[in-house]
This record gives sequence, structure tokens and C-alpha cells, in this order.
Amino acid sequence: MNPNLQEPKYLKRVISLLNDISVILRYEHDVQNVFRPILEIMAKYLGIHRGMITILNRKTGAISLEASIGLTEEEASRGIYSLGEGIIGKVAETAQPMIIPMTTSEPDFLDKTGSRAGLADTQISFICVPIMGAMGGQAIGTLSADRLFEDDVQLEDDQKLLTIIAAMVSRSVRLHQAIHEENLSLYKENERLQQELKGSIRQVNMIGTSSVMQNLFRQINRIGPNNTTVLIQGESGTGKELVAEAIHYHSRRADKPFIKFNCAVLPEHLIESELFGHNRGSFTGALQTHIGKFEQANGGTIFLDEIGEMTLNAQVKLLRVLQEKEYQRIGDTEVRKADVRVIAATNRDLEALAAEGTFREDLFYRLNVFPIYVPPLRERKTDIIPLSDFFIEKHSKFAGKQISRISTPAIDMLMSYHWPGNVRELENCIERGVILSDDDTIHGFHMPPSLQKSSHRPETGEKGTLTFRLDSIEYEMIVEELKRTNGNISKAARNLGITNRQLGLRIQKYQIQVARYSH
Repeated sequence: MNPNLQEPKYLKRVISLLNDISVILRYEHDVQNVFRPILEIMAKYLGIHRGMITILNRKTGAISLEASIGLTEEEASRGIYSLGEGIIGKVAETAQPMIIPMTTSEPDFLDKTGSRAGLADTQISFICVPIMGAMGGQAIGTLSADRLFEDDVQLEDDQKLLTIIAAMVSRSVRLHQAIHEENLSLYKENERLQQELKGSIRQVNMIGTSSVMQNLFRQINRIGPNNTTVLIQGESGTGKELVAEAIHYHSRRADKPFIKFNCAVLPEHLIESELFGHNRGSFTGALQTHIGKFEQANGGTIFLDEIGEMTLNAQVKLLRVLQEKEYQRIGDTEVRKADVRVIAATNRDLEALAAEGTFREDLFYRLNVFPIYVPPLRERKTDIIPLSDFFIEKHSKFAGKQISRISTPAIDMLMSYHWPGNVRELENCIERGVILSDDDTIHGFHMPPSLQKSSHRPETGEKGTLTFRLDSIEYEMIVEELKRTNGNISKAARNLGITNRQLGLRIQKYQIQVARYSH
């Protein structure tokens, strides 16, 4: 850094620096992707050797290193401070900047990252400024930089410039602080829930870290050990059967049968026989004795899927089982006890059906002892990526392929789609992608047309045409290369075998935000 903030050449560099930072902050919508590019810009214009942005967690009091340059991944992982600890802790606590002309002569300089180890013969200056909250007065993080000590450098000028940059990034830090604290709360809640569920006899394939899924897991944990009748409600494809399995395998009946029956599959005259059984000769076609689902489930759980499709006659028989805990086979006089827990599921509004007279009101109240709502995928979009990863692993094994990732454009499609078919539809999309992929990646052009229509990529041709198909592939190749080169247009163009100008025209054509891929 030059010794005088008023020196014309230095002022020109400062103006360029602040302009480049403002561009990143203007066009980067993902707050987690702005910090490192800003530190890299500082290194480019100011010649700093190391730079760090730390953020205070207001719930724990920990000050964590969020982004850095000049540090290895291992060194960065050590950058956690308490309020008042070291220079960074003091700046965060007092909201006052600090300048350390020579770190070797400052006992409060801790070097917790260990990044200055082995530099005993090199004199380092350290400047740390607070990043202030919206109302001022309290720091929400710090911005700091190392530079080689030089007698003719005015570190106060460095401190003034860092203070300006800290003010510029304050909004992004506040947003990231809120996101990080919320994620930490979810992580702790998930960790607590996992500890509660450790006693489960069996784990089922239920994936979700979203708040609505955490609430669902909590309900399963509470109702599982009881014998209470459960009514599971939710749209088709949300995983109601998995919820029923989770309840059963978290109950005292876990080592007993779990019997499934779809009430919409069989015609009315066969439902009673399938549920309660029949004796040989009890009706035409009854060539042998048949044991019904309730008898098969004795001591365990029966899962009645699509209960809203059950006929009124069958509802009467089911109501007797729930009320009297007994049933009879067709053509048999023996009354059998039903030691069975009933879990029912539906994607219909049973209360509305009861009001219409197509579903027995008394049966509805018998089933609705403990209702559980399974959220649709559009209400738990943070679970899309972990679910996709699970389905990739599952179907890659079936297909004998080594699919390891989903491309960025494909992820954008997954996240912007409304998922009317929920988790079942997501699995179908991933299975299709695994089948179509010729490398280790599921690309955007492997997605079904319904998802491609939901993409925010600018349309450059009529869907289904060769032009649209080629543009989709070109767009994806550019995005992937920009991501691979951390937004370096020159490197991306060279790797793609085109000129910077040609790439620039295509970036403009597809309205790609390059700053998004700078890490």
C-alpha cells in the first residue's frame, strides 16, 4: 500500500478497488459467495498477504472465520474466537479498530490459525476493523488484513480503507449471520432429535433437515411408542408410507408384522375378504380358506393406504374393528380378537367427505386420533439436494454407473420447479438423469421437459427444436466452466476453445451472472 491516501496513483487504485467490490455486491445474490472475491480484490489492488472476514454468532458468542485468503483449509478451520479473545475478539467486543505495527511484539496477537508460523524473521503488520450492525454500536464481525511491515507505510490509511470496505459488506454479513444462526439452530435441533431417535429399532429412508421435516420427525418420535391410531395426511408422492413404517419401527410392535393394504386397489366385494379373510366355500370362488390382512398383522401394525377410497360397506366393518377390537372371517362364526395398531393415510379431505356423506363421520373421528401432516416437496425445498443425492446413489447402483454430481443448471431446475408429484416425481427425474447420463454428471438437458420449462435460463429458441437443445447444452457447458474456473472468463474461454469476446457474447446472450461463480 502506498504511504499517502491522497497520492493520485493510490487514489486511482482505491477507486477501482471500491468499484469492483460494489459490482460484486450489486450482482451477487448468494451472500455466501461475496466474501472471498472481495478479499481477492483487496489482495489484487492493495498487496495484502492474508485477509479474513469473521462473523459473530449472537446465540453462541463465537466469532468464526467465514472467508479468507492466504490461509490453508486447515488453518482457516482454527479461526474461531471468543469475544475479547485476541485482537479479533477485542475488535468484535469493543467495536473499535486496532492496528498492530509488528505482530511479534504484541502479546495479544494469538495467531490461532497458525498461518504465520515459520515467519519469525518476517515482520507482519496487522489491521483489524469491526463490521457494524444495522443500528451501529455493536459489531457483527471483523475484517482484517496482513501486510509486510514497512517503515514508510501509514497503517492509519489502511485502517480507513478497510473501514470503508467493512461498511460496504455489512449488509451481506448481516444476512449471512442470520442464515448461519438459523442453520445452527436447525443443526442443533436435528442433532437433539437424532439423539432421541437413537433408540429406534430400525432406521427408514426418510431424509430431511428442513424445519417442517424436523417437526414431522418429532411427531413420529412421540407417537411411535404408543398404540394410538394415526391418520397420515398429505399429497400423493410425499412419502406417507415411509412415515407409517417409521411409526411402526419406532413402536413396541417393531418386531411384529407391518402389513400394507391399498384401499383403492380392489373392487368392493373383495375388500372385506382381503381385510378379514374368508373360509373355504363361503362364496362362489372361495376354493380355500384365506387369512385376511388383520389376521396377518396380529400383534403388529396394519397400514391402510388411500383410506378415503374405501366403500361405505367396508367402512362399517373397519369401524367395528376399531371400536370392538374384533372381527370375523366371511363364512365363519368365530369372533377373532384384533390386536392390531391401525395407521391410515389419505390425500383427500376426509372431513369434507364426511360432510358430503361419502365417508362415515364416526369412522373419521376414530381414525383422526393423532393426525400427522406430511409436507409437500415445495414446502421443504432445502431437502431437494440431499434427496437427489440419495436417489443418485440408489439408481446409480441399479444402473451400474458412477454418477457423482448434478450440474449447476440442473440444480437450478430442481430448485425452481413446483413438484406436483412431490418426492416420487423427484426420484423419477433423478432415475431418468442417471439413465441418460454419459459421464459422471446429471446435466440440465437430462431433466424432463416439465423441469426445463421451469428453468430461469433465457429462452433462445422454441422448446423441442434443435436450436433450443444446442443452446441448452452450450449454456450448461459455459456455466460449468465458469464454476470450475471460479468465474475467470479468460480461463473459461481458453478451456472451452473460444475467445474471450465469443464467451462474453454468449454470457450476455444467456444473461449469466459471472460474479455468482467467483469463490
